[in-house]
Amino acid sequence: MANILMVDDSRISRRVLKDMLEKHGHVVVGEATNGQEAFDCYGKINPDIVTMDITMPVMDGIESLKLIHKGYPDSKVIMVTAAGQNEKIKEAIDNGAVEFVTKPLDEEKVISAIDKVLKK
Repeated sequence: MANILMVDDSRISRRVLKDMLEKHGHVVVGEATNGQEAFDCYGKINPDIVTMDITMPVMDGIESLKLIHKGYPDSKVIMVTAAGQNEKIKEAIDNGAVEFVTKPLDEEKVISAIDKVLKK
């Protein structure tokens, strides 16, 4: 079981992801709608894992990942991206992301990514 901070500007995406996570025993301890909110939230709730959308207003997921990883080197961030954003995925991995999953979200892949990160 993991305490998870979900970051996505789409309420529908957050709802779908939350349902998947909770069904498998994980706890969503926070939700943020942009990268700045995610960084501000991280320090307050210290989640086990962050699921981070890449494309968001105010601050995108890559910039937020950089801030979180710099401030909290042990952070575990899973990037959530639209299929085909290979450059962004590479940039995210280079900046400390531990896993990534693509939209539309596949429950098995999401849970598998969470399980993999928990074992690291």
